[in-house]
Amino acid sequence: MAKKIVLVGHCGPDAAMLRSAVRGAVTDVSFESANDEESLSRAMHGADLALVNRALEGAFSASDGVELIGRLAADRSGGGPALMLVSNFEDAQARAVEAGATPGFGKLSMYDDAAKERLRRALGVSA
Repeated sequence: MAKKIVLVGHCGPDAAMLRSAVRGAVTDVSFESANDEESLSRAMHGADLALVNRALEGAFSASDGVELIGRLAADRSGGGPALMLVSNFEDAQARAVEAGATPGFGKLSMYDDAAKERLRRALGVSA
């Protein structure tokens, strides 16, 4: 069964690049985009992973992706999808992990082996 990935707060071109990068690591995936609170709430049901943009594109109550991850992590109470920040900034990655995310990756490294391995680990699949 395909793993469901939610692309949270990404513009169209970035979402297309992320789809390509993720499919380079895991082939049996489906995607849903969320660029506002309502679509995010719907998309999270049955999702396996949420890839959250640091600089959110769309209409969210959170100021950035790290804040949104903190809120989502608190709301999931032990269940729900893995959360991962998409950001080139190491400090943002560290804050996201502290907020409840699994280690993420940046747009500059999304095709690297390390990013692929992080995606596989977050989705619970092997190479």
